[in-house]
Amino acid sequence: MASHDNERYLHGHHESVLRSHSWRTAENSAAYLIPELKSGQDVLDVGSGPGTITLDLARLVSPGRVVGIDASEQVVANANGLAYDNDLHNVSFHTGDAYHLDFEDESFDVVHAHQVLQHLVDPVAALREFRRVLKPGGIVAARDVDYGATVWYPELPGISEWLRVYVEAANASGGEPHAGRRLKAWAHQAGFDHVSASASVWCFSSPEEREWWGSSWAERATESDFAARAIESGHADLDDLKAIAAAWREWSSAQDGWFSLLHGEVLARK
Repeated sequence: MASHDNERYLHGHHESVLRSHSWRTAENSAAYLIPELKSGQDVLDVGSGPGTITLDLARLVSPGRVVGIDASEQVVANANGLAYDNDLHNVSFHTGDAYHLDFEDESFDVVHAHQVLQHLVDPVAALREFRRVLKPGGIVAARDVDYGATVWYPELPGISEWLRVYVEAANASGGEPHAGRRLKAWAHQAGFDHVSASASVWCFSSPEEREWWGSSWAERATESDFAARAIESGHADLDDLKAIAAAWREWSSAQDGWFSLLHGEVLARK
């Protein structure tokens, strides 16, 4: 397996990013997996972030064991605090590496990864590692956005520029911003023979949704690691990013504002 030590998460862990991630639940981000979950299953959540999806998984498989791993020590500490605050004792969070999981072979019934594979230089290698720790008959569940199918209204040029910069910065980081359409192929390449694929959409349109999504990206456009990577890679300068932020604020205030993100999903059975 090639070395991946130089990989950097494009979004980083700025407060605006974590605020966005904390909106995610099993219902709005892993609905395709929920019918497969049963009481007593052991679940690994790779790239668990703030832990909101992970805690939902822990509730659904209780008393089964749920482990979340993330690269950031601070994010892991915060997620453990969230589990404590919610009085959940079958879930724990640890730092970890998607390519080198610190678990024995055949340790989990389910390995879940939400918005992870799109950021990896070698997603197939990661999926092979997920397969290694999966029990016979177990499932790898992965969901990733496909930015090539992103649609919005009003059709503001500044948001078109945001999408261009995002895709180019993601590619420069070694990721695949159109990952959703590739998940099924990646799972087959990783050695899974039984793969079912589906799709679902996030849609933001209400005043509350527009304010939340638009203000998050307005801030991320200039303050998060995304901004730094866009500038470092030469795909935008600060003035470009400020214009993108202004476009997001304009979209947020548009009464007819609408934004959708298509996601690919796979259930890969061992």
